[in-house]
Amino acid sequence: MFRSMHDRWTAPLSWVGRSAVATAAAFGQFGSFAGSVLRAVPDVTTWGRLLILQMARLGVESIPIALFIAAFTGIVLALQASYTFTGAIPLYFVGVLVEKTMILELGPVLTGLALAGRVGANIAAELGTMKVTEQIDALETLAYDPVAYLVVPRVLAGAIMFPFVVAFANAMGILGGWVTSLNLLDLSTPEFVRGLRLFFRPFDVQFSLIKATSFGLVVTALGCFFGFRTTGGAEGVGRATTRAVVAGSMMILVLDAFWAVALL
Repeated sequence: MFRSMHDRWTAPLSWVGRSAVATAAAFGQFGSFAGSVLRAVPDVTTWGRLLILQMARLGVESIPIALFIAAFTGIVLALQASYTFTGAIPLYFVGVLVEKTMILELGPVLTGLALAGRVGANIAAELGTMKVTEQIDALETLAYDPVAYLVVPRVLAGAIMFPFVVAFANAMGILGGWVTSLNLLDLSTPEFVRGLRLFFRPFDVQFSLIKATSFGLVVTALGCFFGFRTTGGAEGVGRATTRAVVAGSMMILVLDAFWAVALL
């Protein structure tokens, strides 16, 4: 009986300990993986011809979903701003709120989260399937570096294309706010533009693109990492895909807070 009570009280502590050890091991494995990616970057002959294809797949094909999300975000921001500012603040401050919120926060973060689901899941599922079907091992037998062939072009494409996708999303969000202000609010184009220009700083755009670049790096790197670690057939591919999306989304939020503290 004493042993049963002891096990009941120590089981949660054991679970915490195992989880902490597993998390530390995962960080160590990711560090080793990142080192192998850096070592593979000089192998331009392997990944160079694949980069444009990955830029199109990860970036260009992601623009429609980013524009869809940004457009409705801009609409909601304009409507909520007009509701909040009723009678207390000049209505042209709608432009201020839409511009600042879209460029500094919602544009990069919402786009990053959407692409963590689209891009991160796609990479993890694709590489995970290759791993469990031993296609990655086949690359090694053909004297190809799997990291240079599969990982480097995806990570570089993410870092290059995420800022472009976020820039389009920012513009679409502001456009959505402007159209809403013209048609649903008592606001003219000169007044909306006045609000846009009131507190605008060029650094706002730089800040947004810095965040987008870091989001692209972590989403693609984590997708590749979990894809390369896949085991257990189709079920393992599903687990790897889920972990890539969850980890990518969490890291986006962590980096969002980090850049706010570091740069603002």
